[in-house]
Amino acid sequence: MPPRSTDGRTSRFFHRFRSSRTRPAAAALALLCTAGLLTGAADAAPLDEPAGTTPVEDAAEGTARVRALVARMTLEEKLTFVHWDAGPKTGPLARGVGYIPGVPRLGIPPLQAADGPTGIRLNGGRATALPTPTALAATFDDQLATDYGKVLGHEGRALGQDVVLAPMVNNIRVPHGGRNFETFSEDPLVTSRTAAAEIKGIQSQGLMATVKHFAGNNQEQDRATVDATIDEQTLQETELPAFRAAVEAGAASVMCAYNGVNGTPSCSNSALLQSVLREQWKFKGWVMSDWQATHATTDITKGLDQELGLDMGKPGDPVPDARHFGAALARAVRAGEIPEATVDRAVIRIVGQMERFGLLAATPPARPARDPELGRATARKIAEEGAVLLRNTGATLPLKGADGQSLAVIGDSAQRPKVSGLGSAHVVPDRAQPPVEALRARAGQGATVSYEPGIDRIGVPLTAQELSPAFTNGKQLEPGGDRSFYNGTLTVPADGDYRVAMRVDGGLAILQVAGQQPVYAADSFSDTTSVVLRLTKGTHRVEVSGWAWPDRPLEVDLTWVTPERAAADRERAVAAAAKARTAVVFVQDEGSEGYDRPSLSLPDGQDELIAAVARANPRTVVVLNTGSSVLMPWLKDTAAVLQMWYPGQEGAGATAALLYGDANPSGRLTQTFPADERSHPVAGDPQRYPGVNGRQTYSEGVHTGYRWYAKEGKEPLFPFGHGLSYTSFAYSDLTVKRTASGGATVTVTVRNTGDRTGKDVVQTYLGPSPSVSAPQAVTKLAGYTKVTLEPGQSKRVTVPVDARQFQYWDAATHAWKTAPGPRAVRVGTSATDVRLTTTL
Repeated sequence: MPPRSTDGRTSRFFHRFRSSRTRPAAAALALLCTAGLLTGAADAAPLDEPAGTTPVEDAAEGTARVRALVARMTLEEKLTFVHWDAGPKTGPLARGVGYIPGVPRLGIPPLQAADGPTGIRLNGGRATALPTPTALAATFDDQLATDYGKVLGHEGRALGQDVVLAPMVNNIRVPHGGRNFETFSEDPLVTSRTAAAEIKGIQSQGLMATVKHFAGNNQEQDRATVDATIDEQTLQETELPAFRAAVEAGAASVMCAYNGVNGTPSCSNSALLQSVLREQWKFKGWVMSDWQATHATTDITKGLDQELGLDMGKPGDPVPDARHFGAALARAVRAGEIPEATVDRAVIRIVGQMERFGLLAATPPARPARDPELGRATARKIAEEGAVLLRNTGATLPLKGADGQSLAVIGDSAQRPKVSGLGSAHVVPDRAQPPVEALRARAGQGATVSYEPGIDRIGVPLTAQELSPAFTNGKQLEPGGDRSFYNGTLTVPADGDYRVAMRVDGGLAILQVAGQQPVYAADSFSDTTSVVLRLTKGTHRVEVSGWAWPDRPLEVDLTWVTPERAAADRERAVAAAAKARTAVVFVQDEGSEGYDRPSLSLPDGQDELIAAVARANPRTVVVLNTGSSVLMPWLKDTAAVLQMWYPGQEGAGATAALLYGDANPSGRLTQTFPADERSHPVAGDPQRYPGVNGRQTYSEGVHTGYRWYAKEGKEPLFPFGHGLSYTSFAYSDLTVKRTASGGATVTVTVRNTGDRTGKDVVQTYLGPSPSVSAPQAVTKLAGYTKVTLEPGQSKRVTVPVDARQFQYWDAATHAWKTAPGPRAVRVGTSATDVRLTTTL
């Protein structure tokens, strides 16, 4: 079945998409309309390496062949490379986010780009929906990150794409961050390793990776206008390492961010785009802007090579010119305000990457056929290995015997699976099985598995007495249609909170209830938008309007949940829990591009639902489908908590396997879960978040994430690196040796002391140097290795520690320096569970 609905805040998302939150709705729909016709897929084996063999000789100049091609282009042809267009509007395949027409007379083909990072996101199309990057990072497994990238790369090529806008590598700094689910960790080492491995996987299939958002895009609130004030050491040690790792892994392009950094917009920031990216890191690809994040035509002189984003309206509207790198840039070049050589440099960088990936070859690499089975297998494995068992009292899990044969499954996302977050990362899968189906199948014949939503986000169709004249769910507009298609009256029986849901397929619809904010729903972001409206008794005028894609009709379904029905849903859920041996409650948050979560609490009264169920049944297991950390006021009253993140299309089967012990949890947290709203690195300081007068200050410095907890002596709900298993592990015999390169090898004996095969993540942390006056973390992750052990088996496990981990950024000399003196070396299973310590 298709993925589940969004929550009530989702309608706000459509007021801005890839733009500021205050932009008009027409601009907010830009991504829906910036889609080009994909080319057909052909059978071919996956590539082991990028298709091209000719290296790019220089970051600014390219190869002789590329320079010659650009020299033969007219100015108009050059300009088609430095801004993405919308491309053809119709065709048999779904559409991506950007299109470059190429120069056929010179043998340069078109270039097509799609959003990522959880799959190949195509407007009106389907693809493999992978688990979120937070789940991938929680595996602590570089090979799985490469496998994840290979699926993205293979599917992107198969679906007609040449570039994917992934991965996102911004640091998880703000627990409320709406896009935390799209990135990897609060720790720069984990993010760096995961991103580099994923990029290698993506590009091994011939698809170009775009690392984003450079730099400091750590919050969604005011993202288009806020300036991030970050001191040099903090920037180099916490936010930039993952971008550097991506560049060293060979990323074809870098996307600059909306926000400013130290007073200059990221896409106009020569300190970032030229001094750091080109001069320090020797980056050889091209830089594109985030959607409409280009600020001026002169940005091309500051290191920006390509503008992404158009002032699009509806599908039938004319395609506008780019704001800055289209006709405006042409005028500036002809007026002598910008040298044409600057445009040449940008085009050389783009075409140089096309050459590198074989797109300029006489016989370009053939596109492979899509391989949904490969995608499903990889998605399933990562969903299982990225899941984190947070709590498990009394060996509640794995489910066995009578406890696994009598289940009350509760929660809307148990029936309507929560596959991914919202925004440009929302991917529509071919199919996503409901978790309750997977649990019934795993429980087997003779088991009793009941289901109650507890909180129903969809409800039932409105009757003719409730909505007059009657609204008929289903087809509303023909392909290309654009108009209001319903006007009527809603009769509300009593004052209260009414949940209204609108399912859309084939375009966008807008529901306007008199006196309420409009509700937007579009199939590109989620199949259903569900909101709670406070309505008064009486009648209310209702209008529904929308538009359909040029090649598909628009279908709209309206449903609702009355206050009486909502109360009855909760009562039935509690009653079902009381009758069963085990209650399994599925809950979720709603991470999204465009807005941050207003609190760390679960939305829609889910905390109260869990508490009520736990009172009725102490064997309550909570399954979290969240993109980031959440508070758990009910934690001590529950038996077990399994963090599944947004698990992708194969989440149902993975969840069932983990709950029943067919798979052993081995994921570890890559972000700290705060104990409350007052105890995290940006709590209580509006200058840190969300900023004051358009400026956010990273005054916590290098003490980000778990480092802040260690410095402040604060106890989190769950620490960085935490994760339980169905077995246990013992550590002994720690040794540390320096290497010739300036790093170290940390070796420890790990023994499986339980009765099941399991995987452990051996984590090595470094203490500060007593000989350095610059700020240092009290403890920081310096290396990690994942190991698989049979029951009773022991292994000597080596954790390599790179020389960079013994260095700090010296702001006085603007360079890395090795910190002298003794360093504490701690080995354990989390940032707070240290098993062995020594000194190097």
